[in-house]
Amino acid sequence: MHAHPPTDPGPAVRERLDQERNVWLCTVRPDGSSHVTPVWFVYEAERWWIGTDGFSVKVRNIRHEPRVSLALEDGRVPVVAEGTARLISTPFPPGIVAAFQQKYAWDVAAPTRPAGTRLLLEVPVHRWLLAGTAQ
Repeated sequence: MHAHPPTDPGPAVRERLDQERNVWLCTVRPDGSSHVTPVWFVYEAERWWIGTDGFSVKVRNIRHEPRVSLALEDGRVPVVAEGTARLISTPFPPGIVAAFQQKYAWDVAAPTRPAGTRLLLEVPVHRWLLAGTAQ
């Protein structure tokens, strides 16, 4: 068995990242409590990408504390990633917009409310916590 670099979870996990529709995103509120929410995502260029409303709780939390955790829904074979989120304003990278369109038939850049702003969360992985491994 070959060791994967910290940014590469291996082919089985990458396949799940392509196929699974939701990931649980955990952010930290300014009071130190956690905020967990399911979100749509794409995993491209060794990063998680998540579209969000600029006024969301997760964005407020990330502005205060950018460290996040992400967990796929299936708890039988856990996949958890830790990273530091960056907030990206429009225009979003065209390849990421296309990836969301392909996966969800959804325009990640389209505001969800009048006068709303869209942001992308870009989360490079610092550490993977995978079933049966400690990385």
